[in-house]
Amino acid sequence: MIDSNIHDVPKIHGVIQKKSEEIGFPMPSDLYIGTLLKTLVSSKPEGRFLELGTGIGLSLSWMIDGMGEKSKLSTIDNDPELTEIAKQYFGQDPRVEIICQDGSEWIKHYREEKFDLIFADAWPGKYSEIEELLDLIKIGGFYVIDDMAAQPNWPEGHEKNVEGLMAYLESRNDFTLTKMNWSTGVVIAVRKY
Repeated sequence: MIDSNIHDVPKIHGVIQKKSEEIGFPMPSDLYIGTLLKTLVSSKPEGRFLELGTGIGLSLSWMIDGMGEKSKLSTIDNDPELTEIAKQYFGQDPRVEIICQDGSEWIKHYREEKFDLIFADAWPGKYSEIEELLDLIKIGGFYVIDDMAAQPNWPEGHEKNVEGLMAYLESRNDFTLTKMNWSTGVVIAVRKY
């Protein structure tokens, strides 16, 4: 098996990748996390999904590509330039809601239905407001995070944040946890109850 042999890349992905390079976006998601997200999203054909950290929309393109016609996805980023770019690519899709807002504030005030999958690719929901975010996941729903292996762009001392997050997740009895030393370091948790 060769995991780099990826054939189902979303059609829009190359365009977004080129735009990412053009504007010098420093934190693009890789193809591996994209394939994983697409697979997990596909498992919930009428699912409700959340992405924290839209960025330029690379991982979003994979999630949308895996969504069913009755699925809904909300994606949040606090950078208006990036959310406007994402809206150019995905703003016409009625299944997708692109929100420009501070993720921490959004999490603190969200009171609607729970999610089948949350991809936390930003500080909020990963290193802050983690308990509140995990409460938003349905039983059987996924919590996905990446960048858990040391990255070149980590600020000094960031490994302590990662260690603290992992200790917290490992202490939760209501989630089953899988840690993968793959891609950029991925954790998948599923709510048991």
